[in-house]
Amino acid sequence: MNNWILLQTKLRKEDFLYYQIRAREIECFYPKIKVIPINPRARKIRPYFPGYLFVNIDPESVNAAELRWLPGVSGWVRFGEAPASVPDSMIEGIRRHVDALNNGEGVSTVKRMAPGQEVEIIEGPFAGYEAVFDAHLSGDARVRVLLKLLKSQQMPVEMSARLLRIKKQS
Repeated sequence: MNNWILLQTKLRKEDFLYYQIRAREIECFYPKIKVIPINPRARKIRPYFPGYLFVNIDPESVNAAELRWLPGVSGWVRFGEAPASVPDSMIEGIRRHVDALNNGEGVSTVKRMAPGQEVEIIEGPFAGYEAVFDAHLSGDARVRVLLKLLKSQQMPVEMSARLLRIKKQS
């Protein structure tokens, strides 16, 4: 019976292995995201899970044993003796999330943020707090906000822009 199992790759061998696995007509999921690199010559598409591929295969099959010995493979991710199995629902959730990221959902909000603008933190450890947008940072949609604390104090915090929502003016 086929299961989604996790294959660990050697550093930067995901693309090579993805095509090797697909050439063997084995279903493989390799989530990649578009990024805005600091260095303009750097890759603009990167693995969402660097060093890992999801393979839909029977872990006891000959094909699974063969894949283990491909150049660039570190091995199957295991819990004890059994390969780590990933539920179909999680694979679908990852697909939806990666598609949303690649379609720019949340990125347009980041571009509209200006220094001094009030924002709400909607996810993460500071969810529910209000902040003031301070600056866009280098890299992939990172920002710095000034977290509003007691007695009008503000603390600078760096976070992913997807955790923010522009506060509606009342």
